[in-house]
Order: sequence, then structure tokens, then C-alpha cells
Amino acid sequence: MTSSPWDAIIIGGGAAGLSAAQMLGRARRRTLVLDAGSPRNRFAAHMHGVLGHDGRSPAELYELGRAEARAYGVEITDATVAAVREDGDLLVVERADGAVDTARAVLLATGVADDLPAVAGIREQWGRGVLHCPYCHGFEVAGRRLGVMATSPASLHQIELVRQWTDDLIAFTAELGPVDDDVAARLDARGIRQVSSPVDELIERNGNLVAVQTADGVAHEIDALFTAPVPRLQLAFADGLGLARADQPGAPLAVDVLGATSHPRVWAAGNLVAPYGNVPLSMGQGSMAGAAINAALVQADAADAVA
Repeated sequence: MTSSPWDAIIIGGGAAGLSAAQMLGRARRRTLVLDAGSPRNRFAAHMHGVLGHDGRSPAELYELGRAEARAYGVEITDATVAAVREDGDLLVVERADGAVDTARAVLLATGVADDLPAVAGIREQWGRGVLHCPYCHGFEVAGRRLGVMATSPASLHQIELVRQWTDDLIAFTAELGPVDDDVAARLDARGIRQVSSPVDELIERNGNLVAVQTADGVAHEIDALFTAPVPRLQLAFADGLGLARADQPGAPLAVDVLGATSHPRVWAAGNLVAPYGNVPLSMGQGSMAGAAINAALVQADAADAVA
């Protein structure tokens, strides 16, 4: 255990966590980042739609972010957190290796894990031939043979969205359920082919996705497949804090505009708050949460000084 508490411990060293760390470091706060090293976008070779960093790899962005935060005195350690609990006016952070730290404030920025559909070959192609966000990856496969594999009725939006990037689109609609006549007519009108047979497996050649095989035995040739995984919050270590959840898809943490959770000493940012958010959104949330934590500590310092 540290001899004195950290001003802030940030759990998660992705875009949100490092943005918060930079703000806290610049505010001269003793800050520790504990990072398990498994950001959601680690499977992607490049990021897009990130102003000033278009085409940069996620790993390179985080390396730069770590260097910037460390330049302001932030300590960054590779570690997995096992639990966070209260101890009076402090929070106790227990690492999986048994080490223990205390802090006046904690920022949760561990993001989400993507639970992929149970289809043979999809995990091997995730982030390469199988994609999620057309804004992030659509331009790179524009004009090619694309597919969208529905995972729920909500996938209709993704199907119609991906049509913006190609005229050659197949919608694998088995998980949509029965498609009503109006929806089918709208897809037909835009030239979107519909395949109702469930997806059985993905076929690759020399490491590249080349086709989707459906349960009826037909191989549908495509160059890339979009699908929507189910985001799962990586937050079991904080269950004991009883943090409130928002009534939104993915049940993210409920926070105010500055990232404050239902616990007075805990903030959250990134995909824990917005499971479908991108890198710029996570950066902005992390930056605001870092500033909010410092402001809360300033108020606490003033109260302590008066006392």
C-alpha cells in the first residue's frame, strides 16, 4: 500500500483514461493509471475519424498518450484491478497481484468487451474482414462487395447505413426475425439483397475474408462483413460500489455531464458511459472527467484547510 493516498487512480489506460490522466497531471495531482492492456480497439490496425490522428494505429496513439501523461508526473502501471472498495473517505483499489493502493478519487475507464456472434471464423476476422462501425472502417472498403449480418432487430439501422458505402450489399437477416413488407420493400428499393438463411461460417483465403456460408449451403462472396457485437461492460471489480446504471442499451454507468457517478468519489468515462462511442468521444469524456475530479479535490482541499 502507498504511504499516502493518491489524489486519483484511473482504472483503464485507453483514450478516456489517458485523457483524464493528462488533465490531472497538468493540474499537479498525484495520479496513478492502472491499465490491463486490452483496449477494445486493439484488433484494428488503424483508427479513422480521429482528428489529427487519422490512420494512426490504436497502439501508437496509446503510446503517445502514455508519454504525454508521464511528462506531467502521472505514474502508469500495467495491472489488472480485482476490486475497489470504500475505506472511510478513501477508496481502496486492490490489484490482481495483491498490491493495494488508496485514492481520494477514482476514475473508471475500463471500457467494454465485444461479445461476438457464435459464428465460425468471426473471431479470427474481427477487426480485419469483420467490422462494426462504418464511420470508422467504411471508407477503406467502399465500393466493394459488403455484407451486414444482423444480430438483432436493431441491425436494420446498420444494414441501411452500410448501403452508403457500396452498391453491392447483402443483408443476412435471420436474426431480424420476420421482415415486414414495408421494410423488405425499402431494402429492395435500394438494391440490398436479402438472405434469410442463418449464417453458418465465414470462409477465408490466405487470411482474407472471401465469403459467408449460410445454413442452406450457399457461399455468398463478399470482401468485408459488418455486424454489431453485444458490448459487455468490464466492471465486475466495482460491483461492491453499487453504481447506478442508465436505462439505455448496454446498461452503461449513469453519469452527469462531467462524468460523476452515483458515488461521490467515483467518476467514469469512455465506453463504460457510452458503449457505442468512438475514440474522440472517449477522449472528450476523459478530459472533462479529469477536470471534474480536480475541481472536486480543490473543494475538498479548501474544506480541509478551513477545518
